[in-house]
Amino acid sequence: MKGFYKKLLTIDITEQLFEEKTIQETVLQQYLGVKGLGAYLLNKYNPPQVPPLDPGNHLIFCTGPSAGSRVWGSSRYGVFTKSPLTGFFSESYSGGKVPEAIDAAGYDAILIHGQSKDPVVLSIEPGRVVFNTAQNLWGKDTFETEAAIATEYVNKKKKYKKTGIVAIGPAAENGVSFGIIQNDNWHCAGRTGAGTVMASKKIKGILFQGSKKREYHDEDALKSFAKHIADIGRDHPGVKAYKSMGTSQMVKVLNNNKAFPTQYWSKGYFDKWENISADALHTQCDVKPTGCLKCFMACGRQTTILRGRHKGMTLEGPEYETIYAFGGLCLVDSIEEIAFFHVLCDRLGMDTITAGNLCAFAIEAVKRGRVDIDIDYGDVHGIEKLLHMIAKRQGPGDILAQGIKHAARQWDLEDIAVHAKGLEPAGYDPRVLKGVGLAYGVSDRGACHLRGTFYKPELTGMSPLDTLEGKAELLVEFEDRLTIFDTMVLCRFFRDIYTWEELTAMIHALTGLKADKALLQKKAGNIAGEIRKFNVREGLTSTDDRLSKGLFKKLDDTGAQLTHEEYEYMLAQYYKIRGWEL
Repeated sequence: MKGFYKKLLTIDITEQLFEEKTIQETVLQQYLGVKGLGAYLLNKYNPPQVPPLDPGNHLIFCTGPSAGSRVWGSSRYGVFTKSPLTGFFSESYSGGKVPEAIDAAGYDAILIHGQSKDPVVLSIEPGRVVFNTAQNLWGKDTFETEAAIATEYVNKKKKYKKTGIVAIGPAAENGVSFGIIQNDNWHCAGRTGAGTVMASKKIKGILFQGSKKREYHDEDALKSFAKHIADIGRDHPGVKAYKSMGTSQMVKVLNNNKAFPTQYWSKGYFDKWENISADALHTQCDVKPTGCLKCFMACGRQTTILRGRHKGMTLEGPEYETIYAFGGLCLVDSIEEIAFFHVLCDRLGMDTITAGNLCAFAIEAVKRGRVDIDIDYGDVHGIEKLLHMIAKRQGPGDILAQGIKHAARQWDLEDIAVHAKGLEPAGYDPRVLKGVGLAYGVSDRGACHLRGTFYKPELTGMSPLDTLEGKAELLVEFEDRLTIFDTMVLCRFFRDIYTWEELTAMIHALTGLKADKALLQKKAGNIAGEIRKFNVREGLTSTDDRLSKGLFKKLDDTGAQLTHEEYEYMLAQYYKIRGWEL
């Protein structure tokens, strides 16, 4: 097939060696790219039951067939490893400009194992890897690290067309289990702790440089396809919504549906939500739309704070998930303070969803007398202090740094802890959006809203809130199509534009593969099975596909509830469709 380099770069950090290997055509035909290839490589190269921070755990970077092409929404890369937060399959994706630089190095996948004696910055170029010392960068935040690598290590003599940097922060260095990999300052492979695995290998950053470009099956067809999609997007209501308000628009939507997780998952409505809404962000701050390469969505918010103690601070964001995690769960009713937490977490290098959940959980632990921390709901100074304690693993912060399952056991609060497979959910409450609850439970990386984006059909009425029938079947449909997104690799926000028909046309133009919906669904199912095989090998059972106890409690304000019987009904339907056993 076209659209692939058919090259794997393996890097031994311990010995500072690298080797190029050929990826067989049969592998690419079966797995198509990024997500499937990452799962295949983990199964092939990772030793079974290897501890996540062991040198034997592999860290894999992948770009897909659409990378570097004309395809809209294709400037993304994927990272795969065994998660230090969950102990299961770890996948995380990021956009910005860097994905095209990773791709321009000329590999479908980069497989890293081992552990350096001292901190290093890798420079990866076509046919070459340089192991640069990074002793002076260890301890610096992500922004400082990116800037220093750009200054010190970019090979200006070769004048590569594409250059990009990924970096980690001090939280990952200290072993915080949800460390991120950051690029372009504001873009993150954020969930499940891939940055912590990178830190365990003593890799402070990676510089990607190159001018390689994939050969596609039909460039003329790709050109026509890109124009066709641009025409669709021009007047698309979803595109207009993202461009005007970004993801912060979801604050109003979820509160209107009483499904906005509030006061550590005890309520579904925040009575001060208007203070942290899209309107608040856009009227109280200076906000300009921004986007990744080759994207007309422009969902990002280039924000400057105009008032308060953070006046003059600039950032890209905050996104909805950060707003829900610190605004709803922690009852912070200032969009400026939430923006500050966004910046602080990014600089320290840790996932904002997990961090916000853990701060709210700690507040509940204090109120129940399980731990002594000077913090309360809405206490921005206490939250700021706790985030630093988590990043430095100081005091109670050390317990939280190991994730929600560990903290819940330590403080005997497993009855209220909210997670699936040890990963905290995004801002969509499954007591109202019950299909989202199923999506959280069966997601291969833990409570993830993006693997199925099932909040979309439930909030729009495609899957009625008051019926369970058909939710599992529709979830599989969404999961399969978005798995194909993750093999190409494409941005989730094009889900309303890239139908099965559009995907088959795109894939044929990119690779030459003649496919239809049925064939792509089969491939997606095979990828799901490959990941399932990895997770089962690492100890997964059907118990791990169930939600934690906290999500089966009634909401205090509305009484909404997801019962065990309702969840088990949906789960049984899902297993039947997937051909799995309970």
